[in-house]
Amino acid sequence: MPKFSDQRAFLQSASRWVPSPNADERPDGEVSLIVLHAISLPPGQFGGDAIEALFTNQLDTQAHPYFSTIAHLRVSAHFLIRRDGECVQFVETGRRAWHAGRSRWWDARCEQWRQALNDFSIGIELEGDDETPFTQMQYATLASLVDDLLVHHPQLDLFRITSHAKVAPLRKSDPGPAFDWAYFFQCLDN
Repeated sequence: MPKFSDQRAFLQSASRWVPSPNADERPDGEVSLIVLHAISLPPGQFGGDAIEALFTNQLDTQAHPYFSTIAHLRVSAHFLIRRDGECVQFVETGRRAWHAGRSRWWDARCEQWRQALNDFSIGIELEGDDETPFTQMQYATLASLVDDLLVHHPQLDLFRITSHAKVAPLRKSDPGPAFDWAYFFQCLDN
């Protein structure tokens, strides 16, 4: 498995660095939450460059009718894990990616609800949707990436991994029921 780093380019891996302009500095430098997402562009279709184009503000609105409804969005994630397990990094983990939107999360350490989750979270997109099972390669890459993030960011732990659906339940459903949480945690244990 490739190792991931906070540097602007990966030092060793088959993974790629695709810088997103949709990021800025974290206000407090805190990294204490991982938010898992799922994305497919167009919806329900996998492969292609549309996700990368969206995260880099280069989405071709003529390529698919759906794209004209989202091309105005300025969004990103720190990482995208493709169906074949390839991991693409868009934003250094020490910077703020724009992935969680309006959301809130119960922080048991602080015993309070927290908002502005982008300020302190890492966003990981899995190429997928709510209905299609994720691939074994995606789980393996996700487990490797999370293991590495746990080492590099000591405020993270296994209790500080959540889903977009849990932090924005009225707006989002991802990564959805197709994401196997038990299998993911089993992969982490291995």
